[in-house]
Amino acid sequence: MYKLNNVTALGVLALSVSLFASAEDAAVVEQKPSYSTPVREHVSNLYWGDLHLHTKLSADAYTMETRLTSDEAYQFARGGTVTADNGMPVRLRRPLDFLAVTDHSEYLGVFAQLAADDPTLKGWKMGEEWQTLLREGRTTELAKAFANAIQTDAAEYQTPGPVRSGLWASAAAVADKYNEPGLFTAFVGYEWTSMISGDNLHRVVIYKDGAELASKRVPFSAQDSTDPEDLWSALSAYEESTGGEVLAIAHNGNVSNGRMFSPTRLNGKPLDANYAAKRARWEPVYETTQIKGDGETHPYLSADDEFADYETWDEGNISLTQAKTSDMLQYEYSRSALKEGLRHEANLGVNPFKFGLIGSTDSHTGMSTTNEDNFFGKFAHDEPSADRTEKRMANQLQKIWKLVSSGLVAVWSEENTRESLFQAIKRREVYATTGTRIQLRFFGGWQFDAADVLRADFATLGYQKGVPMGGDLTRGANTHAPTFMVAASRDPDGANLDRVQIVKGWLDAQGNTQEKVFDVAWSAGRTIDAKTGKLASVGSTVDVANTTYSNSIGAAELATVWTDPEFNASQNAFYYARVLQIPTPRWTAYDAKYFGATIDPRAAMVTQDRAYSSPIWYTP
Repeated sequence: MYKLNNVTALGVLALSVSLFASAEDAAVVEQKPSYSTPVREHVSNLYWGDLHLHTKLSADAYTMETRLTSDEAYQFARGGTVTADNGMPVRLRRPLDFLAVTDHSEYLGVFAQLAADDPTLKGWKMGEEWQTLLREGRTTELAKAFANAIQTDAAEYQTPGPVRSGLWASAAAVADKYNEPGLFTAFVGYEWTSMISGDNLHRVVIYKDGAELASKRVPFSAQDSTDPEDLWSALSAYEESTGGEVLAIAHNGNVSNGRMFSPTRLNGKPLDANYAAKRARWEPVYETTQIKGDGETHPYLSADDEFADYETWDEGNISLTQAKTSDMLQYEYSRSALKEGLRHEANLGVNPFKFGLIGSTDSHTGMSTTNEDNFFGKFAHDEPSADRTEKRMANQLQKIWKLVSSGLVAVWSEENTRESLFQAIKRREVYATTGTRIQLRFFGGWQFDAADVLRADFATLGYQKGVPMGGDLTRGANTHAPTFMVAASRDPDGANLDRVQIVKGWLDAQGNTQEKVFDVAWSAGRTIDAKTGKLASVGSTVDVANTTYSNSIGAAELATVWTDPEFNASQNAFYYARVLQIPTPRWTAYDAKYFGATIDPRAAMVTQDRAYSSPIWYTP
């Protein structure tokens, strides 16, 4: 006879009991919680990526000798090894979770096709002239010709229609090839390259959709129009005709000479409610830090902010054809734009500059490299070499030593898919870093207490009791000040944290914009000076000559619940978190060490990387 062991016998007994249990008993059994931890109501994961990268398909990249393809760009982002154009093998220490290759829509892929003697371009007079310049190596002339051509709608400057649509369909298909939902997200995208008199108005365009929908309409180009309002109309037409979704991301207001956040439209008229609504609709986030300088704020605008002068580019516009003047600055930086948004909202009823903050690279090498010890520059000729720091960007602009090893976009999303990441970007649950992978949470609400941030499930509480970064707080029945819960932890492969700050901007009773930076959490052993109101410096352990530093200072994690001590319930305001690392060697120091290079004494050799959360807005 087959003999049951004790476990089996107990199982059979339990089954027999359950079969004969009453309905009442069954109900009781069903109410018992599962042993497994249930899925929480609010689940979000942190994903890292770059939404602004160029390959050989960008005309300016090709003229500057970039030959890496979109395929190689995605392979690199996913952790593969590629050979840079300088011959060096390159690999990321940690792969990205998502990437958008965003080659310029103007002459997308054309220069590479001219170099390959594509027969479909035969008979195009402009193309044949450019082909001659390519063959003769007259790249500087070609780059200038390209810069001039993208600002005109003359027929002879236009890429032949079938060629344009075919190249776009092919570029979009590459993104589909590398997109693996749940593992890696490859966004379809491009860059619209508007420059008015050399003033930067560029936008990156990101699709939620794959190639099938995206390729139904060719990318909007600066040759179609240099006006952002026309770009938004084109994006609207795409959504209406395809049922897809798309958004735009402005960047480098710091080289726009006051145009990026100007109080007037391109047509010279003042901003109105219709403009404000459209801009807020189509541009939910702003790229505040990248390779061409940091765009959070400027020391002229934030004189009381001791960390305002960070990787500042303020010589002129993007082409250096017009010098910068101080009156332009308030319309160039994200913090001042956020303040201007409050002013516009008071006048128009709509905030045109209600955007979240992200970082990306704008690298034109096909490689998204943001680590200081692995920085491969803007163009191929900026890649590591003994003399690169003294070269000029695009052979004619800023010295290479001014380039910034920045940045990344961090997204709090339910899952790593196009759909989920795209929606997180639209709701502004994103933040920027200057290349480091600081983990940052930021919530605002009316009911947080000091103990909440110490709980393991503090993020769940953040969603339940408040709103995350990018959200809105309204006064309602609340008469007291809101509370903000912020938690940051260091890049696990990087430097400790110096401090966490909350930056507040508001509109005062006279209609003037104001700002203040509050230190809210910092590493042990320091206090705020009662006279100056400043927190003591964290110090520095950097040995520039040997490119080393130590995590013997700073903190691995910082977290707090903070209440605005100067809150005025009647004043519109925004709040965002800024997290600073301890000082570390800059990429220029690594170049000096590796190559024995002599670095311009004006070049920084030490950096203090940081993260910027998207704001939380308070509306009475």
